[in-house]
Amino acid sequence: MIDIFRGIQRDLDGAAHLQRLGRLFSETVLIEVDGREVYLTFDKGRIEAVVEGPSRKTPWRFALRTDAEALGKFWEPIPAPGFHDIFGLVKIGRARIDGDILTLVKNLRFFKDVLALGRQTKEVAA
Repeated sequence: MIDIFRGIQRDLDGAAHLQRLGRLFSETVLIEVDGREVYLTFDKGRIEAVVEGPSRKTPWRFALRTDAEALGKFWEPIPAPGFHDIFGLVKIGRARIDGDILTLVKNLRFFKDVLALGRQTKEVAA
């Protein structure tokens, strides 16, 4: 899983349109998959660090908590209904969003598009 997030970090470096979209986003986000934590630290639309947890000392703005099967379905090239979007995952009971929801909503398109980069990364890894 950490390799996919590092692939997202690499792919984001080459996506100028996403960096432009996220230029005001500088936060740390927690992604928890089956209890395993990954912290993504963003700085002006770029992922500066991908760090495995757990860590009680790393402050995060919001968290996406899900299971590996649901995240794998989200990262399929053409996800099934409900797995196509992070709020779709929440709606079908396969994910939970915690923390500062307003920060997420303000940067929703950027964050969703960044996570969707995992669809490309997963294909390359397969």
